Amino acid sequence: MNILAIESTGPVAGVAIVNPDRIIAEFSINNKLTHSQVLLPLINNMLTAAEFDKSRIDLIACSSGPGSFTGLRIGAAVAKGLAFGLGKKIVPVATLDVLAYNNLDGKIAVPIMDARRGQVYTALYYCFDGKIDRQTEYMACDFDEILSIANGYADGKVTFLGDGVAVFREKILAAGLDIAPAQNMFQKASNVGAIALDIAHTAVDAADFAPFYIRSSQAEREFGA
Repeated sequence: MNILAIESTGPVAGVAIVNPDRIIAEFSINNKLTHSQVLLPLINNMLTAAEFDKSRIDLIACSSGPGSFTGLRIGAAVAKGLAFGLGKKIVPVATLDVLAYNNLDGKIAVPIMDARRGQVYTALYYCFDGKIDRQTEYMACDFDEILSIANGYADGKVTFLGDGVAVFREKILAAGLDIAPAQNMFQKASNVGAIALDIAHTAVDAADFAPFYIRSSQAEREFGA
């Protein structure tokens, strides 16, 4: 099974082709260009470089949220367009799971995505034997709340990762908890694909795929939409 994976929920735009045996190709970029400018060129360039015909794609996997509202919508639009065009289904993959997958060699992962105003999107995971096991609900909460939860697991190595680390670095270090290295800080499309391989049975029709926001946007909150 060949899966085309898309990641656009945070600072990094990434795409990958994975199957159960290997990562065939992965392209990513982290710059000031919007994901709408780079996602389709990344996919085209990756397929060309890998000499991989799109007809060989069996499923589309898309990081489904939470995350940047704009990034989520761009990723969803690209995934749905490809799925409709190729006649394939989409596997939604929770973005916090994608981040936690960066910490498979650790014990406890706490991905945090900046949700602004002192809040983060987060969850807490045990990581062992190449798998992740989520211990909490997906949350949008004050950072201090997840920090308190993480401190309750002080018997194990707790590692924070995600774009929220840049905002709350001093608090994390003051609590004596670890921060992931730069290469493991952000979401990876290859992780989207790896998780999708395990949950391929959850694939949905393109028309039924929708981002997972956790909470409404600021505009929707302010205007009661």
